[in-house]
Amino acid sequence: MLMPVSFAYATAQDDIYIAGYAAGVLKHSLKLDMPPLIVRDGVITLPVGSLEAADRAKAVQLLWEIPGVNAVKTSESTSQQRVSSGANAAQVSGNEAVPATESTLLPTGFLPKDQLFKPLLADTRWAHFSAAYRNYQSKNFDGIDIASVSFGETIPFYRSNFGQSTAQWEAGLQAGVFSDFNLNASSSDLINTDFIASAYSSMRAGQFSAFGRLYHQSSHLGDEFLQRTKLERVNLSYEGVDLKLSYELPYGVRLYGGGGGLFHKEPSALKVWSAQYGIEFRSPWRMDFASMRPIVAADIKHYDENNWSTDVSARAGVEFENLQVLGRKLQILVEYYNGFTPSGQFYKDKVEYIGLGAHYHF
Repeated sequence: MLMPVSFAYATAQDDIYIAGYAAGVLKHSLKLDMPPLIVRDGVITLPVGSLEAADRAKAVQLLWEIPGVNAVKTSESTSQQRVSSGANAAQVSGNEAVPATESTLLPTGFLPKDQLFKPLLADTRWAHFSAAYRNYQSKNFDGIDIASVSFGETIPFYRSNFGQSTAQWEAGLQAGVFSDFNLNASSSDLINTDFIASAYSSMRAGQFSAFGRLYHQSSHLGDEFLQRTKLERVNLSYEGVDLKLSYELPYGVRLYGGGGGLFHKEPSALKVWSAQYGIEFRSPWRMDFASMRPIVAADIKHYDENNWSTDVSARAGVEFENLQVLGRKLQILVEYYNGFTPSGQFYKDKVEYIGLGAHYHF
C-alpha cells in the first residue's frame, strides 16, 4: 500500500523541483522573469506570448537540458500561473485554466533528442526494438508457434525550426531488422529476415506531423529453414518512397494515413502502389500505482500487389513510464494480425495470428 503513495509523492516532488529549477535557469541564463511554470509528469509548459522568437528557441533548449524533463510545451498564454502540489504534479490551481493553445518544441541542432514524428505503434515494420511470441491460427509458411524480433532505430541527424515559427523539421536515418523463428523446429530455425534502411525527413507544426522517406527493403530466408524445406527462394528486393501524415486529437487519440510506391523492384512484376492508415489511443491518464498508461492501436495496409485487400494489425496493452532505456519506454502489448504476411519472402501468403510482445518506443 505504501509503494503507490510513495511513488505519487515522489513524482509530485520531482515536478515541483523541475518547476523551480526551470525558473532559475531562465532567470540566470536569459534574464527572464517568468511566471511559475506548469510542470506535469516531467512536461514543462512555457508561456511564450511575450517572448521574442530567438528567446523562445533558447528557452526551450535550456529547459530540455534539465534532468527529468520529458517534454517542453509552449503556450501563447501570457496570464499568470501558479504552481501547486497535487497527487502527481505541479500544476495550475484555483480557477485558472490550462492554456488551450500549446505546441511541443524539441531541441534543435545535430543529433537532437526525441523525434518529431511519433512511432506507429501497430505498424509491423516500424523500426524499433521488440520481441514477441505469435501463435498462428493455422499453419503458416513453417509452423504455428513463431518468435519474432526486431532491432531498429530512427536517428535524427539534424533538427531546426521553420524561420521564426514554432514549426520544426528534421532529417535522419531509419533502419530495422525483422526476423521470424520457428519455435516448433528442433533448433528454432530462422525462417525469414527483412532488412529495411531509409533516409527520412519529418516535420511538426502543433498537433500535425509528417514523415517521408526513401528506403530499401530486402528479404532473406534462414539457412536451416532452406535446407529442411528445400523451398525455392524469392529474390525480393526493392526501393521505394512513402509519405505519412499524422494529427493528434485531444485525449490521446491520433489519426494517420499515407501511401507510397516502389521502384528498382525485384521481381520486376511487383505492383507499385500501397496505402496505409490507422488510429492510436495513448491514455493521457496514468495509473500511478504502476506508473503505466493504457495503449490501443490499429494499423491498416492495402497493396496493389494483393488487389488492395485489407491487412489489419491491432495491438493493445500498457506503457511503463518508469522502465526506460535511452529514453524509450517499455510497452507490453497483446497483438492480432489478419492479412497477407509482412514477412517479405512469403508476401503472397495470408496469415492470422495472436501474440504477446515487448516493445521499446519513444
